Amino acid sequence: MARVAAPLSATGKQSTHPVDEVLPLPKLALYGFQHVLAFYAGAVIVPIIVGGALGLSAEQLVYLINADLLTCGIASIIQAWGIGRIGARLPLIQGVTFTAVSPMIAIGLGAGGGTAGLLVIYGAVITAGIATFAFAWLPPKAFRVIMRLFPPVVTGTVITVLGIVLIPVGLNDAAGGLGSPDFGDPKHFAYAGGTMLFILILMKLGRPFLNSISILLGLVGGTAVAFLLGDAKFGNVSNSDWIGITTPFYYGAPKFEWFPIVLMLIVMLITMVETTGDTYAVGDIVGKEIDSETVARALRADGAATALGGVLNSFPYVAFAENVGLVRMTKVKSRFVVVAAGVFMIVLGLLPKAAAIVAAVPHGVLGGAATVMFAMVALAGIQTLAKVDLKEEKNALIVGVSLAFALLPATVPVLFKDHMDADLSSLLNSGVTLGATAAIVLNLIFNGLGKDDAHGAPHAEAPKVDAPQADAPKADASKDAAAAPDDEPTAAIPAQSGEGEPAPAPTA
Repeated sequence: MARVAAPLSATGKQSTHPVDEVLPLPKLALYGFQHVLAFYAGAVIVPIIVGGALGLSAEQLVYLINADLLTCGIASIIQAWGIGRIGARLPLIQGVTFTAVSPMIAIGLGAGGGTAGLLVIYGAVITAGIATFAFAWLPPKAFRVIMRLFPPVVTGTVITVLGIVLIPVGLNDAAGGLGSPDFGDPKHFAYAGGTMLFILILMKLGRPFLNSISILLGLVGGTAVAFLLGDAKFGNVSNSDWIGITTPFYYGAPKFEWFPIVLMLIVMLITMVETTGDTYAVGDIVGKEIDSETVARALRADGAATALGGVLNSFPYVAFAENVGLVRMTKVKSRFVVVAAGVFMIVLGLLPKAAAIVAAVPHGVLGGAATVMFAMVALAGIQTLAKVDLKEEKNALIVGVSLAFALLPATVPVLFKDHMDADLSSLLNSGVTLGATAAIVLNLIFNGLGKDDAHGAPHAEAPKVDAPQADAPKADASKDAAAAPDDEPTAAIPAQSGEGEPAPAPTA
């Protein structure tokens, strides 16, 4: 696949792509912290749910959360910074996958619950992580053949499914958080609605800098209002330790059992589809061409992070769709913002007291911001599907039927709870699992295996332009970039479209 050259500056030198731009330290810190706040609830909810289901003590649960945050930080830095041929070098935050929740609970309870259950989970997680890492090192030709399973009709459907499945998570937070004694209290919806309205007003103002921190300002503003009204509690901050060090195999040596390993391998197959879709989605957003090698590097980071998670008392990792939505909203494309977010996560993982401050954001406030971001994830999927010829009935069927399968666990939960074997239910009781599997299988039935790098086909077909003609507009664009205000970084440097021409800058 032909690569798109970086734009030329007015002096004729290649300028830095927005993805590789290192922003000033204050902006890196601000934008990075916004990513942390945006993903925090999604990051900690998995250890909370799994730990609660296995009957862990409060102290063990806090340790599990800190271990998760520490590993999230390390994994995000690996993915965004890159180590050799590991990491996509894109603004992708790594977090624990929701797909693994039900299978891990089933594995843990089957092993007796408590820390004994965790040890079996960790054995399966480490094995699945190593297998994923090894898979992503397949010879390029073999890997490209496998990647034909994921043309735009599949990845677009999976991203859309992710957004649709995540929106109820945001709405549940907006209602006060599942399991809370006052779940559904109108005051939670008031906080959610106020936060959402504030974010939308900031976006409506059209100032690029305000747009880029709108989620952060919404969370801070909503929390401040809740604190003044007595609904944001910071009591746990004083009760938390200052330092909490995560050590490998804290709960004991992992145990390796064949059925949990098989179950976790299936989970990782689904997460590979998620990461593939997220990689293409963020590539479209930031104007970076994505090929099979980029996807392979992203999957290697997933596998390495998952194996590391099993060692550091955490769980399987995936590129977080929530933060893809944030990149789209803020138009801050630098991958070093994610590196900064990773540093913040490591600090939070080592400082329980600092993590307790972030945890004090009320559910309603968090739900208002999360619902906006999850909706933007679904929109990113719809934009990917816009590349697909949906007038073709077979493509329309792939999308429509896959969405129907994805909604099955949420609409008919009794099927999985009362009329299905527990082991099978633990695997299938996930909208992402069913939707992604349906998309892959239906695409194979109707379209078979597509061409290599299906996502890149439109780029390959783009008409060639003589170098002098191609250089001129790029130089002009760079002049405009140099003249742009210093506080509008994302509007200053145009993203690259797949056809080799500068994509239009975000409108102010």
